Amino acid sequence: MKTKRVTQALWSMILVVMVLMLGACSSTENETAADERTKVGIVLTEVGLGDRSFNDAAFEGLVQARNENTIRFDYKEPGKDLTAETAFEQFAQDGVDLIIGLSDTLLPYLEKVAQKYPEQPFLIVDGHSELPNVTSMSFRSEEGSYLAGMIAGFATTENHVGFLGGMEIPLLRDFQQGFEQGVQAVNPDATVQVVYAGDFGNSKLGEELAAKMIQEQDVDVIYVAAGLTGVGSLTEIQKLGKYAIGVDTDQFFLAEKAVLTSMLKNVNVSIYNAVNTFTKNNHSFPEQNMVEGLAEDAVGLTALHNITLSAEQQQTFEDRKAEIISGKTKITLEP
Repeated sequence: MKTKRVTQALWSMILVVMVLMLGACSSTENETAADERTKVGIVLTEVGLGDRSFNDAAFEGLVQARNENTIRFDYKEPGKDLTAETAFEQFAQDGVDLIIGLSDTLLPYLEKVAQKYPEQPFLIVDGHSELPNVTSMSFRSEEGSYLAGMIAGFATTENHVGFLGGMEIPLLRDFQQGFEQGVQAVNPDATVQVVYAGDFGNSKLGEELAAKMIQEQDVDVIYVAAGLTGVGSLTEIQKLGKYAIGVDTDQFFLAEKAVLTSMLKNVNVSIYNAVNTFTKNNHSFPEQNMVEGLAEDAVGLTALHNITLSAEQQQTFEDRKAEIISGKTKITLEP
């Protein structure tokens, strides 16, 4: 009996040791799998998370890829204590596999660091670079803005609509020009008032500029492309009983009585696809410049709210959209 008890005890000890070894192996395997995932670092704009627009959408795409165990990622928000250049530098020193810069406002800082680390892959979103280790991702935002312009042209009763941009940069001038041409396509009698805030992160300024456009220029529909500044504009437009068009994400919930639609840039989808492509392509991109628009479903409009198009207006809208996709209708962009 004593021998039997000793044997049972011995087998119990062996089983415990085996379980511990298997657990250790499993833990090691999980850690190894995590270490082998593509490491991504993204530098957001100075507005950062919580803008309910461009930054949040980009972050969402990376979270989706992370949740599917495709990547690991970290992010940095430039501000008073961290410059954009330092943020890029830190990621380069950390040896991440891919560094992403969000918006062409970060391009000068990204390129400065990219030149110091020629073997480090970078991706600039909504910008363009000629450096060999920088891949550019841009959107034909003027196409989505053209659709937004048509909606504004249909909705205005005063024939005075507005474009309120964050900063006067090439990207937003494309937004502006696409919007203006969309308005004119369906309502040649309408005029477009253009205002640039010079700031993407000042909601109070957005309120003031929207109020001025409405009260002094009789604008009754405003296309707002200004980040957090634009959030202030949307709430003020609703307060004054006029209409707005949002941007980047569906901003209807910010001003449900005012927002007619939002011009979507599916940044979340595009970044999700980009990091997956980078991972599957041995940590490189198959092309240096990626440009997506209506045809790729990278831009478009959300559902309409607060107005209903007539059958004739709806048909005009669909026809024009199809012509843009086919290339029949060209949007003219000037520098």
